[in-house]
Amino acid sequence: MKEISGGITAPAGVSACGIHCGIKRRGKDLALIYSEGETLASAVFTTNKIQSASVKLSREHLQDAKARAIIVNSGNANACTGARGYKDAKLITALVARELGVSKEDILIASTGIIGQFLPVAKIRSRIRYLVKSLNCKGNTSAAQAIMTTDTFHKEAAVSFEVSGKSVSIGAMGKGAGMICPSMATMLCFITTDASISKSALEKAFRDSVDKSFHRITVDGDRSTNDSVFILANGIAGNRKIHSGSESFNEFQKALNYVTHKMAKMIVKDGEGAKKFIEIKVAGAQSQEDAKKIGFNIANSSLVKIALGGENPNWGRIASAAGSAGVNVMERKLSIFMGDVRVMKNGCATDYDERKVKEVLADGEIKVSIYLNLGKKDYTVWTSDLTEEYVRTNT
Repeated sequence: MKEISGGITAPAGVSACGIHCGIKRRGKDLALIYSEGETLASAVFTTNKIQSASVKLSREHLQDAKARAIIVNSGNANACTGARGYKDAKLITALVARELGVSKEDILIASTGIIGQFLPVAKIRSRIRYLVKSLNCKGNTSAAQAIMTTDTFHKEAAVSFEVSGKSVSIGAMGKGAGMICPSMATMLCFITTDASISKSALEKAFRDSVDKSFHRITVDGDRSTNDSVFILANGIAGNRKIHSGSESFNEFQKALNYVTHKMAKMIVKDGEGAKKFIEIKVAGAQSQEDAKKIGFNIANSSLVKIALGGENPNWGRIASAAGSAGVNVMERKLSIFMGDVRVMKNGCATDYDERKVKEVLADGEIKVSIYLNLGKKDYTVWTSDLTEEYVRTNT
């Protein structure tokens, strides 16, 4: 497996583009991803009970597990827009389908931006023909730029690997910076592959990969109305079809995990106002669910995030957050590391070198490890620090 350029359009048969249609005052705000041939599709959507009309319609269009294109707008969430929002989403997908010459059920839609405002349908409609004509196999970056909101950089990744002697690729683009907390985190991500893979194998690999990446990130503990991750697989690579349990499936899973991990980490690193990328590993738990609860309780603690952002070695805040997660924690068995420096052992402070801890915290990437010493399960969460810039961005 190797990293390649091309992002979402790296796989054969995939084209994309991004244009300005006037939803935002400036910059690209409308993107389209298109896949040639019969294409399998799957998605994971937000668990928020209030959901964008775009989420609702895409869920319906995915009932047959097939899709050919995804239209994405930024600057407007099309959420809390009632029947009109749903009608607007249906109209937009139907217009795209007509221009592409495919069934309207084969068009998915995603939106990101301000909640509670109606989509400027007239502006979008007037640019759909141009949007479709702009599709090209090198349109990955323009598409990735068009879906940004408070993001400070566009996010892309792609890899290639061999399956039964054929070169197979997986590409992705995504956005996300604030209101990030699973499940799902507040974000959009789009993944394409030219692998020939069975429906059940694609679904299995995709769900597992999302669970181990996007479901493990948090910036501010808030969950959006629009979170979605999509995958399209068109089979154009011509490899022997991948089935669950095979060696080729393992290779596909490994490559997909690499891409989703990279995308998830980029979203955390671009957290609104973030200066630190923080990995929190909880080990020695009685169950993975216990480790997960502790990890997220620490990651979402404002006091922990502020301390780490301020390079303050106040490990007591980490211990406190671990103990308040509502699961079994035994103080006398608890140990905490900042980087490779143990600051707490068996529930008490160690005689650590504070200078070394400050060196760990001065880095842009910080690893915190919590050992419960109660079992064999572990869980890792990725988060960011909390800064004044986060407040300014959100006000």
